[in-house]
Amino acid sequence: MADIAIKNVIKRYGDTQVIHGVSIDINDGELIVIVGPSGCGKSTLLRMVAGLEAISGGEISIAGRVVNRLEPKDRDIAMVFQNYALYPHMSVFDNMAYGLKIAGRPKEEIRERVEKAAKLLELSALLERRPRQLSGGQRQRVAMGRAIVRNPSVFLFDEPLSNLDAKLRVQMRLEIRQLQRSLATTSLYVTHDQVEAMTLADRLVVMNQGVAEQIDTPINIYDRPATVFVAGFIGSPSMNFLPGEVDAKGEAIALAQGPRLRSISQKLGNHAGRSITLGVRPEHLQPVAEGEQDFHLEAGVVETLGADVLVHGRLVEAGAAAPQVEGEGGAGIVAVRLPGHAKVAEGDRLPLKAQDGLLHLFDPESGKRLADV
Repeated sequence: MADIAIKNVIKRYGDTQVIHGVSIDINDGELIVIVGPSGCGKSTLLRMVAGLEAISGGEISIAGRVVNRLEPKDRDIAMVFQNYALYPHMSVFDNMAYGLKIAGRPKEEIRERVEKAAKLLELSALLERRPRQLSGGQRQRVAMGRAIVRNPSVFLFDEPLSNLDAKLRVQMRLEIRQLQRSLATTSLYVTHDQVEAMTLADRLVVMNQGVAEQIDTPINIYDRPATVFVAGFIGSPSMNFLPGEVDAKGEAIALAQGPRLRSISQKLGNHAGRSITLGVRPEHLQPVAEGEQDFHLEAGVVETLGADVLVHGRLVEAGAAAPQVEGEGGAGIVAVRLPGHAKVAEGDRLPLKAQDGLLHLFDPESGKRLADV
Protein backbone atom coordinates (compact mmCIF):
# COMPACT_ATOMS: atom_id res chain seq x y z
CA MET A 1 0.00 0.00 0.00
CA ALA A 2 1.12 3.59 -0.54
CA ASP A 3 0.28 7.23 -0.20
CA ILE A 4 0.77 9.69 -3.05
CA ALA A 5 2.12 13.23 -2.73
CA ILE A 6 1.63 15.61 -5.65
CA LYS A 7 3.52 18.82 -4.89
CA ASN A 8 3.14 21.97 -6.99
CA VAL A 9 3.03 19.99 -10.23
CA ILE A 10 3.17 21.92 -13.49
CA LYS A 11 2.73 20.74 -17.08
CA ARG A 12 3.67 22.74 -20.17
CA TYR A 13 3.40 21.96 -23.86
CA GLY A 14 5.86 24.39 -25.37
CA ASP A 15 4.85 27.85 -24.16
CA THR A 16 1.37 26.71 -23.12
CA GLN A 17 0.92 25.77 -19.47
CA VAL A 18 -1.97 23.36 -18.90
CA ILE A 19 -1.44 22.36 -15.25
CA HIS A 20 -0.84 25.22 -12.83
CA GLY A 21 0.88 24.11 -9.64
CA VAL A 22 -1.48 21.38 -8.41
CA SER A 23 -0.80 19.92 -4.94
CA ILE A 24 -2.69 16.91 -3.51
CA ASP A 25 -1.82 14.62 -0.60
CA ILE A 26 -3.50 11.22 -1.03
CA ASN A 27 -3.60 8.94 2.00
CA ASP A 28 -2.86 5.23 1.97
CA GLY A 29 -6.00 3.34 0.90
CA GLU A 30 -7.90 6.50 -0.08
CA LEU A 31 -9.96 6.82 -3.26
CA ILE A 32 -9.52 10.29 -4.73
CA VAL A 33 -11.68 11.32 -7.69
CA ILE A 34 -10.51 14.08 -10.03
CA VAL A 35 -13.54 15.62 -11.73
CA GLY A 36 -14.00 18.45 -14.17
CA PRO A 37 -15.10 19.32 -17.71
CA SER A 38 -13.28 18.24 -20.85
CA GLY A 39 -9.92 19.97 -21.23
CA CYS A 40 -9.52 20.87 -17.55
CA GLY A 41 -6.31 18.81 -17.16
CA LYS A 42 -7.60 15.88 -15.10
CA SER A 43 -6.37 13.11 -17.41
CA THR A 44 -3.06 14.91 -17.94
CA LEU A 45 -2.55 14.96 -14.16
CA LEU A 46 -3.35 11.24 -13.91
CA ARG A 47 -0.96 10.43 -16.76
CA MET A 48 1.83 12.33 -14.99
CA VAL A 49 1.29 10.18 -11.89
CA ALA A 50 1.40 7.11 -14.15
CA GLY A 51 4.59 8.25 -15.86
CA LEU A 52 2.95 8.47 -19.28
CA GLU A 53 3.51 12.24 -19.34
CA ALA A 54 6.68 14.00 -18.15
CA ILE A 55 6.14 16.73 -15.58
CA SER A 56 7.44 20.23 -16.27
CA GLY A 57 7.81 21.21 -12.64
CA GLY A 58 7.07 20.06 -9.12
CA GLU A 59 7.33 16.60 -7.59
CA ILE A 60 5.33 13.37 -7.45
CA SER A 61 6.10 10.69 -4.88
CA ILE A 62 4.54 7.28 -4.28
CA ALA A 63 5.10 5.55 -0.93
CA GLY A 64 7.69 8.18 -0.06
CA ARG A 65 9.71 7.62 -3.23
CA VAL A 66 10.03 10.43 -5.77
CA VAL A 67 8.98 9.01 -9.15
CA ASN A 68 9.51 12.02 -11.43
CA ARG A 69 12.09 10.21 -13.56
CA LEU A 70 10.91 6.62 -13.13
CA GLU A 71 9.39 4.65 -16.00
CA PRO A 72 5.74 3.54 -15.55
CA LYS A 73 6.80 -0.08 -15.00
CA ASP A 74 8.95 0.97 -12.06
CA ARG A 75 6.23 2.96 -10.22
CA ASP A 76 4.26 -0.04 -8.87
CA ILE A 77 1.01 1.25 -10.35
CA ALA A 78 -1.73 -0.36 -12.45
CA MET A 79 -3.97 1.60 -14.80
CA VAL A 80 -7.50 0.93 -16.08
CA PHE A 81 -8.50 2.80 -19.26
CA GLN A 82 -11.91 3.61 -20.71
CA ASN A 83 -11.34 1.50 -23.85
CA TYR A 84 -10.44 -1.72 -21.93
CA ALA A 85 -7.27 -2.27 -24.07
CA LEU A 86 -7.73 -6.08 -24.18
CA TYR A 87 -5.92 -8.34 -26.63
CA PRO A 88 -8.72 -9.69 -28.91
CA HIS A 89 -6.90 -12.94 -29.78
CA MET A 90 -6.28 -13.89 -26.13
CA SER A 91 -8.63 -15.54 -23.68
CA VAL A 92 -9.80 -13.75 -20.54
CA PHE A 93 -7.28 -15.79 -18.54
CA ASP A 94 -4.39 -14.85 -20.83
CA ASN A 95 -5.38 -11.17 -20.86
CA MET A 96 -5.38 -11.10 -17.07
CA ALA A 97 -2.16 -13.09 -16.83
CA TYR A 98 -0.22 -11.22 -19.52
CA GLY A 99 1.53 -8.72 -17.25
CA LEU A 100 2.61 -11.44 -14.83
CA LYS A 101 3.97 -13.58 -17.68
CA ILE A 102 6.01 -10.65 -19.00
CA ALA A 103 7.36 -10.15 -15.46
CA GLY A 104 8.48 -13.79 -15.42
CA ARG A 105 6.30 -14.94 -12.52
CA PRO A 106 5.97 -18.73 -11.96
CA LYS A 107 3.03 -20.44 -13.68
CA GLU A 108 1.44 -21.62 -10.43
CA GLU A 109 1.59 -18.13 -8.97
CA ILE A 110 0.05 -16.68 -12.14
CA ARG A 111 -2.82 -19.17 -12.07
CA GLU A 112 -3.44 -18.58 -8.39
CA ARG A 113 -3.53 -14.81 -8.78
CA VAL A 114 -5.74 -14.88 -11.88
CA GLU A 115 -8.22 -17.32 -10.36
CA LYS A 116 -8.40 -15.28 -7.15
CA ALA A 117 -9.08 -12.06 -9.08
CA ALA A 118 -11.58 -13.81 -11.36
CA LYS A 119 -13.52 -15.05 -8.33
CA LEU A 120 -13.53 -11.56 -6.84
CA LEU A 121 -14.86 -10.10 -10.11
CA GLU A 122 -17.27 -12.98 -10.89
CA LEU A 123 -15.32 -13.91 -14.03
CA SER A 124 -14.47 -17.52 -13.12
CA ALA A 125 -16.87 -18.97 -15.69
CA LEU A 126 -15.54 -16.71 -18.45
CA LEU A 127 -11.80 -17.38 -18.30
CA GLU A 128 -11.68 -19.28 -21.60
CA ARG A 129 -13.72 -16.75 -23.58
CA ARG A 130 -12.35 -14.12 -25.95
CA PRO A 131 -13.14 -10.40 -25.44
CA ARG A 132 -15.56 -10.38 -28.39
CA GLN A 133 -17.72 -12.89 -26.51
CA LEU A 134 -18.13 -10.57 -23.52
CA SER A 135 -20.43 -7.66 -22.72
CA GLY A 136 -19.04 -4.20 -22.12
CA GLY A 137 -19.29 -4.61 -18.35
CA GLN A 138 -17.51 -7.97 -18.47
CA ARG A 139 -14.71 -6.51 -20.58
CA GLN A 140 -14.23 -3.72 -18.08
CA ARG A 141 -14.07 -6.27 -15.25
CA VAL A 142 -11.38 -8.15 -17.18
CA ALA A 143 -9.40 -4.90 -17.51
CA MET A 144 -9.78 -4.38 -13.76
CA GLY A 145 -8.74 -7.97 -13.13
CA ARG A 146 -5.60 -7.49 -15.17
CA ALA A 147 -4.73 -4.59 -12.85
CA ILE A 148 -5.65 -6.46 -9.65
CA VAL A 149 -3.46 -9.53 -10.33
CA ARG A 150 -0.39 -7.30 -10.31
CA ASN A 151 -1.14 -6.38 -6.68
CA PRO A 152 0.04 -2.79 -7.23
CA SER A 153 0.48 -0.08 -4.62
CA VAL A 154 -1.75 2.30 -6.60
CA PHE A 155 -4.71 1.96 -8.97
CA LEU A 156 -5.21 4.65 -11.61
CA PHE A 157 -8.59 4.82 -13.37
CA ASP A 158 -8.98 6.99 -16.48
CA GLU A 159 -12.74 7.37 -17.11
CA PRO A 160 -13.24 3.58 -17.04
CA LEU A 161 -17.04 3.68 -17.34
CA SER A 162 -17.42 6.20 -20.18
CA ASN A 163 -18.16 3.55 -22.83
CA LEU A 164 -20.91 1.81 -20.85
CA ASP A 165 -24.65 2.47 -20.97
CA ALA A 166 -26.31 4.30 -18.06
CA LYS A 167 -27.62 1.22 -16.23
CA LEU A 168 -24.31 -0.62 -16.50
CA ARG A 169 -22.40 2.45 -15.30
CA VAL A 170 -24.41 2.40 -12.07
CA GLN A 171 -23.69 -1.30 -11.54
CA MET A 172 -19.97 -0.96 -12.32
CA ARG A 173 -19.71 2.11 -10.11
CA LEU A 174 -20.93 0.08 -7.15
CA GLU A 175 -18.57 -2.77 -8.02
CA ILE A 176 -15.54 -0.47 -8.23
CA ARG A 177 -16.37 1.12 -4.88
CA GLN A 178 -16.82 -2.28 -3.17
CA LEU A 179 -13.68 -3.63 -4.80
CA GLN A 180 -11.57 -0.65 -3.76
CA ARG A 181 -12.81 -0.92 -0.18
CA SER A 182 -12.09 -4.65 0.01
CA LEU A 183 -8.59 -4.28 -1.46
CA ALA A 184 -7.86 -1.01 0.42
CA THR A 185 -5.57 0.06 -2.43
CA THR A 186 -4.78 3.74 -2.88
CA SER A 187 -6.70 4.87 -5.97
CA LEU A 188 -6.83 7.91 -8.23
CA TYR A 189 -9.91 8.04 -10.43
CA VAL A 190 -10.64 10.51 -13.26
CA THR A 191 -14.15 11.25 -14.53
CA HIS A 192 -16.23 14.06 -16.02
CA ASP A 193 -19.39 12.55 -14.49
CA GLN A 194 -20.25 14.36 -11.27
CA VAL A 195 -22.61 11.59 -10.06
CA GLU A 196 -19.77 9.10 -10.45
CA ALA A 197 -17.48 11.48 -8.59
CA MET A 198 -19.87 12.14 -5.70
CA THR A 199 -20.72 8.49 -5.10
CA LEU A 200 -17.22 7.02 -5.44
CA ALA A 201 -14.90 9.50 -3.79
CA ASP A 202 -13.49 9.67 -0.30
CA ARG A 203 -12.38 13.12 -1.43
CA LEU A 204 -12.95 15.10 -4.62
CA VAL A 205 -10.54 17.26 -6.60
CA VAL A 206 -12.53 19.68 -8.77
CA MET A 207 -10.36 20.84 -11.68
CA ASN A 208 -10.89 23.92 -13.82
CA GLN A 209 -8.45 24.98 -16.57
CA GLY A 210 -5.50 23.23 -14.96
CA VAL A 211 -6.20 24.46 -11.42
CA ALA A 212 -7.51 22.40 -8.48
CA GLU A 213 -10.32 24.75 -7.45
CA GLN A 214 -11.36 22.71 -4.39
CA ILE A 215 -10.22 19.53 -2.65
CA ASP A 216 -12.60 18.17 -0.02
CA THR A 217 -15.16 15.47 0.76
CA PRO A 218 -18.09 15.26 -1.67
CA ILE A 219 -20.62 16.48 0.90
CA ASN A 220 -18.46 19.44 1.95
CA ILE A 221 -18.04 20.47 -1.67
CA TYR A 222 -21.79 20.21 -2.21
CA ASP A 223 -22.63 22.14 0.98
CA ARG A 224 -19.86 24.77 0.84
CA PRO A 225 -18.49 25.17 -2.70
CA ALA A 226 -15.42 27.38 -2.73
CA THR A 227 -16.13 29.11 -6.05
CA VAL A 228 -18.90 29.79 -8.52
CA PHE A 229 -17.33 27.23 -10.87
CA VAL A 230 -17.41 24.44 -8.26
CA ALA A 231 -20.95 25.40 -7.20
CA GLY A 232 -22.15 25.25 -10.79
CA PHE A 233 -20.34 22.04 -11.71
CA ILE A 234 -21.35 19.92 -8.70
CA GLY A 235 -25.09 19.32 -8.49
CA SER A 236 -27.68 18.43 -11.11
CA PRO A 237 -29.37 20.59 -12.24
CA SER A 238 -26.60 23.05 -11.46
CA MET A 239 -26.92 25.79 -8.87
CA ASN A 240 -28.91 28.89 -9.82
CA PHE A 241 -26.89 32.13 -9.76
CA LEU A 242 -28.65 35.47 -9.28
CA PRO A 243 -27.00 38.90 -9.17
CA GLY A 244 -28.01 41.00 -6.19
CA GLU A 245 -26.97 43.21 -3.31
CA VAL A 246 -26.96 42.87 0.48
CA ASP A 247 -28.94 45.71 2.06
CA ALA A 248 -27.30 48.37 4.23
CA LYS A 249 -28.26 46.59 7.47
CA GLY A 250 -27.08 43.16 6.33
CA GLU A 251 -30.55 41.71 6.91
CA ALA A 252 -31.84 41.03 3.42
CA ILE A 253 -30.73 40.46 -0.18
CA ALA A 254 -32.19 42.52 -2.99
CA LEU A 255 -32.05 40.67 -6.29
CA ALA A 256 -31.23 42.77 -9.33
CA GLN A 257 -34.36 44.45 -10.74
CA GLY A 258 -36.63 42.49 -8.48
CA PRO A 259 -37.64 41.00 -5.14
CA ARG A 260 -35.92 40.94 -1.76
CA LEU A 261 -35.08 37.83 0.27
CA ARG A 262 -35.98 38.64 3.87
CA SER A 263 -35.83 36.82 7.21
CA ILE A 264 -32.34 35.53 6.51
CA SER A 265 -30.42 34.25 9.54
CA GLN A 266 -27.15 33.73 7.68
CA LYS A 267 -24.33 36.15 8.50
CA LEU A 268 -24.61 39.01 6.05
CA GLY A 269 -23.48 41.91 8.24
CA ASN A 270 -19.89 41.87 7.00
CA HIS A 271 -21.16 42.25 3.45
CA ALA A 272 -23.72 45.02 4.04
CA GLY A 273 -24.17 47.22 0.99
CA ARG A 274 -22.01 45.16 -1.35
CA SER A 275 -22.87 43.49 -4.64
CA ILE A 276 -22.95 39.71 -4.54
CA THR A 277 -23.79 36.69 -6.63
CA LEU A 278 -26.44 34.65 -4.83
CA GLY A 279 -26.31 30.90 -5.35
CA VAL A 280 -29.26 28.67 -4.52
CA ARG A 281 -29.70 25.04 -5.51
CA PRO A 282 -32.89 23.97 -7.32
CA GLU A 283 -33.88 21.70 -4.41
CA HIS A 284 -33.54 24.59 -1.94
CA LEU A 285 -36.31 26.65 -3.54
CA GLN A 286 -39.52 25.55 -1.80
CA PRO A 287 -43.13 26.08 -2.85
CA VAL A 288 -45.07 28.00 -0.17
CA ALA A 289 -48.53 29.42 0.34
CA GLU A 290 -49.42 32.59 -1.54
CA GLY A 291 -48.22 35.58 0.45
CA GLU A 292 -45.28 33.76 2.07
CA GLN A 293 -43.10 33.74 -1.03
CA ASP A 294 -39.88 35.57 -1.79
CA PHE A 295 -40.86 35.57 -5.47
CA HIS A 296 -42.82 33.68 -8.11
CA LEU A 297 -41.42 31.41 -10.78
CA GLU A 298 -43.12 31.63 -14.17
CA ALA A 299 -42.86 28.05 -15.42
CA GLY A 300 -41.39 27.33 -18.83
CA VAL A 301 -40.11 23.81 -19.52
CA VAL A 302 -41.41 21.15 -17.09
CA GLU A 303 -39.56 17.82 -16.82
CA THR A 304 -41.36 14.99 -15.01
CA LEU A 305 -38.76 12.47 -13.72
CA GLY A 306 -40.98 10.26 -11.58
CA ALA A 307 -39.48 10.82 -8.15
CA ASP A 308 -39.52 14.58 -8.68
CA VAL A 309 -40.29 17.34 -11.18
CA LEU A 310 -37.85 19.89 -12.60
CA VAL A 311 -39.34 23.24 -13.51
CA HIS A 312 -37.32 25.70 -15.59
CA GLY A 313 -38.57 29.27 -15.73
CA ARG A 314 -37.97 32.91 -14.82
CA LEU A 315 -38.35 34.62 -11.47
CA VAL A 316 -41.11 37.21 -11.19
CA GLU A 317 -41.66 39.74 -8.44
CA ALA A 318 -45.06 39.27 -6.78
CA GLY A 319 -47.70 41.13 -8.77
CA ALA A 320 -45.42 41.82 -11.73
CA ALA A 321 -46.77 41.36 -15.24
CA ALA A 322 -43.60 39.95 -16.80
CA PRO A 323 -40.42 38.12 -15.78
CA GLN A 324 -38.02 40.56 -14.15
CA VAL A 325 -35.16 38.65 -12.55
CA GLU A 326 -32.60 36.87 -14.66
CA GLY A 327 -29.91 34.46 -13.59
CA GLU A 328 -26.32 34.38 -14.83
CA GLY A 329 -26.67 31.38 -17.15
CA GLY A 330 -29.12 29.80 -19.55
CA ALA A 331 -30.55 33.15 -20.71
CA GLY A 332 -31.92 33.88 -17.25
CA ILE A 333 -33.54 30.49 -16.71
CA VAL A 334 -33.86 29.33 -13.11
CA ALA A 335 -34.37 25.65 -12.19
CA VAL A 336 -36.51 24.37 -9.31
CA ARG A 337 -36.75 20.77 -8.14
CA LEU A 338 -40.16 19.83 -6.73
CA PRO A 339 -40.61 16.47 -4.94
CA GLY A 340 -43.17 13.88 -6.03
CA HIS A 341 -45.71 14.32 -8.81
CA ALA A 342 -46.21 18.08 -8.61
CA LYS A 343 -48.63 19.20 -11.31
CA VAL A 344 -47.14 22.22 -13.06
CA ALA A 345 -47.91 23.52 -16.55
CA GLU A 346 -46.13 26.02 -18.73
CA GLY A 347 -47.14 29.56 -17.74
CA ASP A 348 -48.06 28.67 -14.15
CA ARG A 349 -46.70 30.99 -11.46
CA LEU A 350 -45.31 29.18 -8.44
CA PRO A 351 -44.84 31.02 -5.11
CA LEU A 352 -41.35 30.09 -3.90
CA LYS A 353 -39.16 30.76 -0.88
CA ALA A 354 -35.42 30.22 -0.67
CA GLN A 355 -34.51 28.00 2.28
CA ASP A 356 -32.75 30.06 4.92
CA GLY A 357 -29.34 28.68 5.86
CA LEU A 358 -28.86 27.10 2.43
CA LEU A 359 -27.93 30.19 0.44
CA HIS A 360 -24.46 30.72 -1.05
CA LEU A 361 -22.88 34.14 -1.55
CA PHE A 362 -20.00 34.70 -3.95
CA ASP A 363 -17.92 37.68 -4.93
CA PRO A 364 -19.16 38.67 -8.43
CA GLU A 365 -15.64 39.59 -9.60
CA SER A 366 -13.40 36.80 -8.24
CA GLY A 367 -16.14 34.13 -8.12
CA LYS A 368 -14.91 33.07 -4.67
CA ARG A 369 -17.22 32.17 -1.81
CA LEU A 370 -17.69 34.91 0.77
CA ALA A 371 -15.91 33.57 3.84
CA ASP A 372 -18.50 33.81 6.59
CA VAL A 373 -21.49 32.52 4.65
